[in-house]
Amino acid sequence: MDQKKSKSEIIKRYILCIIGLFFSALGVAVTKHGELGVSPISSVANVLSLQFPVLTLGNWLIIWNCILILGQIVILRRKFQWIQLLQIPLSFLFGYFTDFGMWMFAWTASDFYPFRLVNIAAGTILLGFGISLCVIASAVMNSGEAFVKAISDTTHKDFGTLKICFDVSCVIIAILLSLFFFDFTVQGTREGTVIAALCTGIVIKAFTPRLRWPLEHILTGSSRKQEASA
Repeated sequence: MDQKKSKSEIIKRYILCIIGLFFSALGVAVTKHGELGVSPISSVANVLSLQFPVLTLGNWLIIWNCILILGQIVILRRKFQWIQLLQIPLSFLFGYFTDFGMWMFAWTASDFYPFRLVNIAAGTILLGFGISLCVIASAVMNSGEAFVKAISDTTHKDFGTLKICFDVSCVIIAILLSLFFFDFTVQGTREGTVIAALCTGIVIKAFTPRLRWPLEHILTGSSRKQEASA
């Protein structure tokens, strides 16, 4: 029975994780339609999608996430937990969800700057909400955070500090690619990237404590009730 309960909870956690990925992907898509830049971790894929539009933003996000997963394997080597390969199908889902969001919210694209800022704000809220669900689900880490954790575990450096360095590195790589591809002009990385970098964490901190109790109750409540009655 305990094994069944465990499997039931694991299934619910992965479902919640997928729902969180869906909202996160919608956040990236809405932010993208603002045309003021996207979140730091998506900025490299965004620039590549501008230069090589034969592949969608979602396709480039899949490729970028798989590169980060490969990076984890190289860094951790024998310490890499093979369960983390579940990041691969989740990365594909995130890419497909992003392209769906690009289609779904195409009507929000505008040349009016205040409307673009609204897109950035709405996208950041959706992204933060989705990440909060993934944090509460506590299933498999997304490839970006897992990559940073791999470095943290190997170097024994603070995760938070390395996460900031990673985000900054993503933006720098995106800018360098843009300068190379677009005749020394910056494309795809603008003030929206800065806003997303500064505000996503605030949104996560606002949502997570408010959502954790009711969602944890759904994830584990039934099992606890059965244990109490046994």
